[in-house]
Formats: sequence, C-alpha cells, structure tokens
Amino acid sequence: MPRKTPLTPANHDRDSAGMTYVYPVVSRRAGGVSVGINLNPNNACNWACVYCQVPDLQRGTAPAIDLALLESELRTMLADILQGDFMQTRVPEGARRLNDVALSGNGEPTSAREFPEVVDLAGQVMAEFGLAGTAARAPVKLVLITNGSLADRPRVQTGLARMAAMNGEVWFKYDSATSSGMRTVNQTRISAQKQFERLAAAARLCPTWLQTCVFATDGTPPAAEETAAYLDAVARIRREQIPLQGVLLYGLARPSMQPQASRLSALPADWLERFADAIRAAGLPVKVSP
Repeated sequence: MPRKTPLTPANHDRDSAGMTYVYPVVSRRAGGVSVGINLNPNNACNWACVYCQVPDLQRGTAPAIDLALLESELRTMLADILQGDFMQTRVPEGARRLNDVALSGNGEPTSAREFPEVVDLAGQVMAEFGLAGTAARAPVKLVLITNGSLADRPRVQTGLARMAAMNGEVWFKYDSATSSGMRTVNQTRISAQKQFERLAAAARLCPTWLQTCVFATDGTPPAAEETAAYLDAVARIRREQIPLQGVLLYGLARPSMQPQASRLSALPADWLERFADAIRAAGLPVKVSP
C-alpha cells in the first residue's frame, strides 16, 4: 500500500509509494502531480551527471522489466489518485492536478529492452482511466525524461513513434552544447555533434523539449563559452528547422547525491531569467524553474 507521506517539490523519493516501478511526485516543471515509472530500480545509468539525486548511482543499463508488475502498480497508483484520497492527503492544495505519466527513474529509461512495450502498456492503462488520446484531446501526457543517448537505436525510435501517436512528449537532456561540457557535467564521452544529431532524430519522431540544468560550480556560473555554444546550438536548431517545442530551463532544487555535490550550488533566479531571455532571443520558448 502507498505510504501517506505528504509530497513536496523537494521530495522525489522513488520509494514513497512502496512500489518497484511506480512513484508519485509533485513536479516543479510539470506544475502538478507526475506519476513516475522508474525503469532503472537498479540505480544504473550510462551517464553520471554531477547533479544527479540518485544515491548509489552506478554505470549500467536497466534490468529486465516485469511488465505485469508494472501494469498492476500503475493501475493501483492511478486509481488512488483519481478515485481515492491521494490528492487530499498527500498533495499541497495548489498542485492537486494530475499532469503526466513520466517514463523516468534512477537511470536512462530507454536502456530498458522493453521500452517500446512499456510505452504501449502505459498508453493502454492511461486509456482505461480516460487519460489517453491523440493530439490535444488527451488530458494527461505520457512523458519520456531521457538523456537522449540512445535515441538513434531502432527500438527506442519505435517507442518514440508510438508515444507521438498518443500525444506523448520527450524531455531531452541538453545541459551543454560542447563535448568538454558534457564530459564535465554529464560525465559522458559522447560528442556534442552526435548528441545534436540524436536530438534532431527524437524531435522529428515525437514532440520534444530540451531540458537544461544550470548551476554554479565552486560558486562560479557556467562559463561564457558554454552559454555562447548553447545559444549557437539554439540558432542551429532554428536554422535546420528541427521542430522543438522549447526549453525547460531549471536550477538545483534538491541536493546532488554524487561525489561532486559539495562543489555545486543553485544560481540566482535572475541569472536563469537572463539566460532564458537570451534563449528566447535566439528563437526558442523557455519555461524557467529556479
């Protein structure tokens, strides 16, 4: 049975529901309740972002997914939210709306071999609760929160195409537009050019937002070279007519659980707003979550 601990935007405990795969959060970026589906309960990811809030993070991929258990948990959680007292007992008054079902978790969700099947399963359960649909008719979105590193794999692209057919949406991690920045922030050796190509592929398969985390390191904001490269990438996105929805720009709201945590700190809200204005001037809409 889900525990009755009140939820806050600062508490994204993925064990709060007492389930293996499904957990609820109050999301700053979603502006309400998000039902997460954690496809990496083994805390394994192919990246190791320095701001990651996952404890005991390890390199690796998602384990085999028990689809029957996931389906049962998702049904139980949605029933509690939509038909039980979940909103009244666990959610702050201003956030009592179900915004999305999010494929996310303690690692890269698209590393699960069953990713396309999970998309189908989530869509079917959402439809049973009257939450799914096509185009603008779906009251609740199915969201994929991804680092995008596997977006060129056929099975991942199959899942993205299925998401698009059910009004799905991708939040594609894009913290840096330089290879050196990605090595520092995301601890991956993927080149910036390759990540840009994967971003373009994802955006052409399913509506996609960039999700960009900015923060100070040792008290210093991102270097001018980094912000300039990011704005150049936005200009390229516009020039190549890559159909992005915009940018989800956010700062640090919860402490990192990685070795670099003590070096990281939140940027002032006005820094985020100035950067957001520069991104808008370069041609993309921005939603800011300090």
